[in-house]
Amino acid sequence: MNSFKDRVAIVTGASRGIGLGIAKDLVERGAKVCITARKPEPLAEAVEELGGASVALGVPGKADDDAHQQDAIARTIEAFGSVDLLVNNTGINPVYGPVLDVDTDAAAKILAVNVLAPLAWTRKARDAWMGEHGGAVVNVASIAGLRTSPGIGMYGVSKAALIRLTKEVAEELAPGIRVNAVAPAVVKTKFATALYEDREEEVASAYPMKRLGVPADIAGAVTFLLSEQAGWITGQTLVVDGGVTLGGGL
Repeated sequence: MNSFKDRVAIVTGASRGIGLGIAKDLVERGAKVCITARKPEPLAEAVEELGGASVALGVPGKADDDAHQQDAIARTIEAFGSVDLLVNNTGINPVYGPVLDVDTDAAAKILAVNVLAPLAWTRKARDAWMGEHGGAVVNVASIAGLRTSPGIGMYGVSKAALIRLTKEVAEELAPGIRVNAVAPAVVKTKFATALYEDREEEVASAYPMKRLGVPADIAGAVTFLLSEQAGWITGQTLVVDGGVTLGGGL
């Protein structure tokens, strides 16, 4: 894989978990990164973990907030000179249960953060830098967007929309900006704890690879899609699931 030297990335939702794993992989390959998250303290700790201010910038805020999006992109360009890469990783799932029982306001919030925010981030990155200089975007979706997902159905609806959004935007932004997605299965993060806590072995038994994912599994796929090695790939969703969708397991 080519080095990311002289490349600058924004990774949303990256104070921990998959987002931080992606940011680490990018920095290790030579990139500079701006990471975002809601809470300033964990974000500051993540910046230090990545190597400090010379390679990482933390901008706290809500992913679906317009002013935060503008601020993060402006500060990234000011600090590092460009925005070549964007990873829309932030996602929420504040409800559990049947889709028909989800409160309308909660459903709207899920769609705002998981679908409309990635669209807004992509638009702003295009306008600020990528439209003139080119770039690559990766959206972090989920296998919940590829099939029914009882209990987290509205989350699945939002991820299905994100997968479709990836295709639409990829066609609109080609050839200068590539847009792809990854669709992970269960990854061992705080966000996904409820899906495997106290029964990890049972859940993992449904996976042909006989284990759950870890952030590094997803980071490798994302950095590939951002790299020049994926220069002829756009509008695609790479499933990273330990094989679980092969047999329709949990």
